[in-house]
Amino acid sequence: MNEGGTGLRTLLVVEDDAGLQAQLKWAYEDYRVLVAGDHDSAIELLRAEEPDVVTLDLGLPPDPDGTREGFRTLKAILEAKPDTKVIVVSGHGERASALTAIASGAWDFYQKPIDIDELGLIVRRAFHVRELEVENARLANQGAGDNRVLGGMITGAPEMQKVARTIERVANLDVSVMLLGASGTGKELLARGLHEASARRDGAFVAINCAAIPENLLESELFGHEKGAFTGAVKTTEGKIELAHGGTLFLDEVGDIPLPLQVKLLRFLQERTIERIGGRKAIAVDTRIVCATHRDLDAMIAAQSFRDDLYYRLAEMVVKIPSLAERPGDAVLLARHFLHQYAPEMNPGVRGFAPDALQAIDEARWPGNVRELENRIKRAVIMADGKLVMREDLDMAGGGEEIDEAWLNLRSAREAADRVAIRRAMTQSEGNISLAAKLLGISRPTLYDLLKQYRMQG
Repeated sequence: MNEGGTGLRTLLVVEDDAGLQAQLKWAYEDYRVLVAGDHDSAIELLRAEEPDVVTLDLGLPPDPDGTREGFRTLKAILEAKPDTKVIVVSGHGERASALTAIASGAWDFYQKPIDIDELGLIVRRAFHVRELEVENARLANQGAGDNRVLGGMITGAPEMQKVARTIERVANLDVSVMLLGASGTGKELLARGLHEASARRDGAFVAINCAAIPENLLESELFGHEKGAFTGAVKTTEGKIELAHGGTLFLDEVGDIPLPLQVKLLRFLQERTIERIGGRKAIAVDTRIVCATHRDLDAMIAAQSFRDDLYYRLAEMVVKIPSLAERPGDAVLLARHFLHQYAPEMNPGVRGFAPDALQAIDEARWPGNVRELENRIKRAVIMADGKLVMREDLDMAGGGEEIDEAWLNLRSAREAADRVAIRRAMTQSEGNISLAAKLLGISRPTLYDLLKQYRMQG
């Protein structure tokens, strides 16, 4: 809550009548009252002081007898600070103005002539609601762990939570695990989570990207070498398999291991011993293998570029990782996380996302998955000029997502669409039922009924 250093909550009164300005300023002595008489001064004060509640007269100059300037100011306030509670005060058009104001995002509407006590009750209620929202957000941030699963992965999607539960079940079984998924879906994070959930957590977690190391060096990286084994081998060096003794070795992009080296890796998995390059002694190693790839290993096996016997040794347990596009709502959760991670260092003035930016993030397909999203948010934080990341900062076009499964009937298709929409609305509103219902265009009771019907957590 903005208190401007006085200990009092800040109220912005946008009113062009000097007499009424003075009356309202005097009446609301429990607040730090700021006064603006036109659109420009109102927006300037809003950006400088960030009041949580604004009373806005629709009849502002240069259109004091109309509503055009007032509605323009309402739009500008909500674009600059979307969480502002704007109480529109007007004597123009009564019902029509009230409906237009609420539809435009105003929190409440009050009809002139002004009764100070009645308006005071509305203002007080607005501050109370805003305080509850701030507290809910604080508790939500405190409980960020509610959206964290295995390995600290952030998700609210049942699809990914199911993956985490599967990995937790096999963590203490000494079997090899293969993680299948597109690049950027968090395979290494899940592999680390598996290690930390296992009895090997006190041992080392060693990761190697098999696609990033030249073929002629990969064998040495995995198995190590003896001093003098080749030119430049000035000392005996342990390989990654040996370094992970008692712990876990994560082989990322295992599909890129060349065939000759696949034979040596298979021998290790069968015998649990290795020989360093240039060595003649078998070394017993107790290392668990977790591997990952985005490649189609079945096709590689058919093409004889990947050994089927190695596959069966590595894939004692196969876990498929859903793409970000298959996890409705997670893009927004992750975007908020990345913004809070990067903004303090890269652009401390940035506090959040404009609604159109959240919509663009939610609707995007994210072919590069979480890695692409993280890079996009990092750039947007750097490029943002104000307190909110705007859609243009993201440098991306929106695009609706369609449900492309072949549903048997309209009822199942409708339920699937409802679930996706509800999950996204609950994510964007950070669990606020009223706001989620507003985003969905339904009433709160209807949303409660749907949450109950679909057994979704409210």
